[in-house]
Amino acid sequence: MGDPDVLEMVQEKGRRTSREPDYASHINDEQSLSSRETSFLITEESEFKRDEQSKDSIFFRDGIRQIDFVLSYVDDIKKEAELKAERRKLFEQNLRKTGLELETEDKRNSEDGRTYFVKIHAPWEVLVTYAEVLGVKMPIKETEIPRDEKMSLSYLAGPVKLPRNVKHPRPEYFTAQFSRNRQELFLIEDESSFFPSSMRNRIVYYILSRCPFGIEDGKKRFGIERLLTSHTYSSAYPLHDGQYWKPSEPPNPVNERYILRQNWARFSYFYKEQPLDLIRNYFGEKFGIYFVFLGFYTEMLTFAAVVGLACFIYGLLSMSDTSSSTEICDPLIGGQIIMCPLCDFVCDYWRLNTTCLASQVSHLFDNESTVFFAIFMGIWVTLFLEFWKQRQARLEYEWDLVDFEEEQQQLQLRPEFEAMCTHRKMNPVTKEMEPYMPLCSRLPWYFLSGATVTLWMSLVIACMVAVIVYRLSVFATFASFMESEASLKQVKSFLTPQITTSLTGSCLNFIVILILNFFYEKISAWITKMEIPRTYQEYESSLTLKMFLFQFVNFYSSCFYVAFFKGKFVGYPGKYTYLFNVWRSEECDPGGCLIELTTQLTIIMTGKQIFGNIKEAIYPLILNWWRRRKARTNSEKLYSRWEQDHDLETFGSLGLFYEYLETVIQFGFVTLFVASFPLAPLLALLNNIIEIRVDAWKLTTQYRRPVAAKAHSIGVWQDILYGMAVLSVATNAFIVAFTSDIIPRLVYYYAYSTDATEPMKGYINNSLSTFLIADFPNHTVPSEKRDFTTCRYRDYRFPPDHDQKYFHNMQYWHVLAAKMTFIIVMEHIVFLVKFLLAWMIPDVPKDVLEKIKREKLITIKILHDFELNKLKENLRTSSAEFSKRVMIQENQVLGKSTLS
Repeated sequence: MGDPDVLEMVQEKGRRTSREPDYASHINDEQSLSSRETSFLITEESEFKRDEQSKDSIFFRDGIRQIDFVLSYVDDIKKEAELKAERRKLFEQNLRKTGLELETEDKRNSEDGRTYFVKIHAPWEVLVTYAEVLGVKMPIKETEIPRDEKMSLSYLAGPVKLPRNVKHPRPEYFTAQFSRNRQELFLIEDESSFFPSSMRNRIVYYILSRCPFGIEDGKKRFGIERLLTSHTYSSAYPLHDGQYWKPSEPPNPVNERYILRQNWARFSYFYKEQPLDLIRNYFGEKFGIYFVFLGFYTEMLTFAAVVGLACFIYGLLSMSDTSSSTEICDPLIGGQIIMCPLCDFVCDYWRLNTTCLASQVSHLFDNESTVFFAIFMGIWVTLFLEFWKQRQARLEYEWDLVDFEEEQQQLQLRPEFEAMCTHRKMNPVTKEMEPYMPLCSRLPWYFLSGATVTLWMSLVIACMVAVIVYRLSVFATFASFMESEASLKQVKSFLTPQITTSLTGSCLNFIVILILNFFYEKISAWITKMEIPRTYQEYESSLTLKMFLFQFVNFYSSCFYVAFFKGKFVGYPGKYTYLFNVWRSEECDPGGCLIELTTQLTIIMTGKQIFGNIKEAIYPLILNWWRRRKARTNSEKLYSRWEQDHDLETFGSLGLFYEYLETVIQFGFVTLFVASFPLAPLLALLNNIIEIRVDAWKLTTQYRRPVAAKAHSIGVWQDILYGMAVLSVATNAFIVAFTSDIIPRLVYYYAYSTDATEPMKGYINNSLSTFLIADFPNHTVPSEKRDFTTCRYRDYRFPPDHDQKYFHNMQYWHVLAAKMTFIIVMEHIVFLVKFLLAWMIPDVPKDVLEKIKREKLITIKILHDFELNKLKENLRTSSAEFSKRVMIQENQVLGKSTLS
């Protein structure tokens, strides 16, 4: 629906209907409307008294016509002032031609004394015409099909339930696509309230986005978005129903904003269910489905959080009984094992028992339950996605989205695309000429876009390498400092150089992530605009791809490094591998790299969630306070409803995009690396409980009311979630195999243990290889002489007295084979269960299919009966008229015969 002449087409369509003569005379009498507008302005001082009219009124000055949309602008003294004034004049004239009614508030009546407000009202004839154009479904009969009240996790107890009138503010109806010629069919009790306010503002925005405002450079220009971009208007927004802290007073309609604030946007209601139908009625289906998804995801996280917490408790209870940490902490075992230096020349030899606490903490997350939890999460993510498809299907039925077609606004041509197009071609579907941009014109921008994304992802990798270099270079400093300082003797038992370096490196990495993310958001939006996408849907898809790819690399690259690269290519003493031939590769703790991955994941995930919630809550609050502080210069003036909303922050067309992106990135933390951190679902659950209320609070109190829009699913994000779910199976299998210490312990237990009563006894000694100090190169060995001749390092290699010294021994190959076998077996088991569950769980529940079929049957019957009754009535009328005419003719014939 990107045709700039769509309004003329709609009017032409209306002229072909039986009721058009009255409507045409109403919407085309421009002179009459102009004179009416003039009369309003002339009589403003006499009729409009600021101290008598309620400042919360959402009506025109007559107190009858409801304000459906507001445009604002400020007098421009620059050279384009006349051009902008002419655009506004033509735009508003064309709006009146479509039937909209306008009322302008002079700047003298505004709080700042410089802003004009144009209030827009859509009368009944405009609403019914465009409701038919947009294919809006409206109620024809109250349904007898009972509501679906299945108990789920959030409905187990009475206290979590909302009052029924809040949860279901309107009865359920059978609906049909609205038709102007069938108005008698629909349940129209009151024309002013038949169309809800969200639908009214959606219809008005549809007109605003297609209304022309002149011809410039030989092209017809149209749409409010172009006027906002050129600063002809400063803002365009629908009004909130009223204040969020108090209910509305008559004649204003019911204040749904206040009801939402009281029952949804309060932090004390964190345990309550969401009023989803009310959210949908007030903000539209697109916002409604986001909160349905966020709520469903949070409910499903509850199961994962409980199991993850149980695994953590198991690790906590068994922490002191594990044989590995017992041997490491034992002064006679771990205290006697001399380990090789962790860096060249500066680092000294160290005893294994100095990592006692680290090995115990590592057992919290690296134990037998890790394998179980990794498999459980592979199944959980499948259940989550399959049940979400069912929830989505149920929602489509409940919200009349079964026959939904893509939102026409998303398929509309972007003004920027039309402005840049110099070519036109025939649309094969509509057979009309449309703006067209050849591929050769776009190609340079595509190359620039790809190069920019690649450059920034390379920058992320470079920053990650810089953090690795930081850890490598600072580690030696920490090690020598903590060794030389006598005051740190007590601290060394729990704050080792490895842990200190890992913590500071993770915090530094998180700061770098936030900085890169801030700049990339701006650059990606600019690059996407430069690509000149044809429609809003193409624009959002292109931006989604860029933002997700970047944030995936930005947030997860350090976790991938620790999980799959750190400590895997170290080499061995005397033949270490070096980064840039300068810094020696990082080694893992003797207990494995899992604890470092846990640390990295905890800091990034927790930091991102805390920072995100604070930003979402504080940022609009400060901006709104500052805007009101600047605006309210004349406190004696009326601070009207439209001015109050004008001073609120704009949510923006991409507001929901960033909300989805944040949730999907969190989903990645919960699934991709969950084998290393079973508390991740619990952290995500707590965050989402807060997130729902923060989002609700900011939408109802800190942001202008967004324009309502339809959506039947979460769109491309569902495909992204499926991709991450598949990837998570592989990542968790590799984490258990290569990052965790479980597989080497199992191989030792079954193949190399020599103690039948204590099978794991001697595992630590078995997992450490021996190196002859004399074989150290001179530039790597510590300078001081020692009274021992060998040191130990973590690997499976032959000792120095063997013919194949320092080559991998047979146990290394056994462990490697076990790791690969585990990966293959785990992936096959999880994927098999995933496919079985996907096959067993239907996308659309059986009861929903039955309800859809029944509703279609009843709707068709109602429409059939309506048309049949209408036909009978017409036939009855025609028959009566025919009989009357026959009688008249007979009387005339009889009269003539009598006279003759």
